[in-house]
Amino acid sequence: MTVTAIRKLSSERFAVTIGDREIKTTANVLSQFRLFEGRELEPDLFEEFTAESARALAREHALEILSRRQMSEKEMRRKLMEKGYDAVTAAYCSDWLAERHYLNDAEYAGMLVRHYSSKGYGTGRIRSEFIRRGISRDLWDEALNEMPGGNERLSDILQKKLKGDYSKDNIRKASSSLFRRGFSWDEIRSALNELDIGSD
Repeated sequence: MTVTAIRKLSSERFAVTIGDREIKTTANVLSQFRLFEGRELEPDLFEEFTAESARALAREHALEILSRRQMSEKEMRRKLMEKGYDAVTAAYCSDWLAERHYLNDAEYAGMLVRHYSSKGYGTGRIRSEFIRRGISRDLWDEALNEMPGGNERLSDILQKKLKGDYSKDNIRKASSSLFRRGFSWDEIRSALNELDIGSD
């Protein structure tokens, strides 16, 4: 198989024509395989070049995605597959990023706890976010230990929702709202008791 053309796409990206195929690659991979027009490639080397080019482009894409927002390893795999990469390449990129600590599910879980708890959400909602974002269950407990405040925090949120109106209807509405935000009925009852307000 012969390299018939090498076309520059950008400062770091190239398109290499080998036989009847055009393969997009990076400057690093081009240099690594020492490709030039007219070079003959054995089938094994061609396959290796093709695979490494796909991995290199996927790594660049993964870093670009990660520059926009933090995410879990599973979210990264899903995102790359949505962009057209196969499952093996997506898993490789996710592992590559995790090995270099660009992806860290434990830190990400802690960040989610801090973010959602600061917005007044309870553990139920945060657990739903863990599931949605693919955070492993064995990281949940440690991350949820970062949840600030407990009952005092919930009592403050409840007081803000009630706005001084302790009628049964308003308590019911506030309690339902807190339940939808991920607090359990036991937590809500405990906060009502803390404020010396009946829930019945």
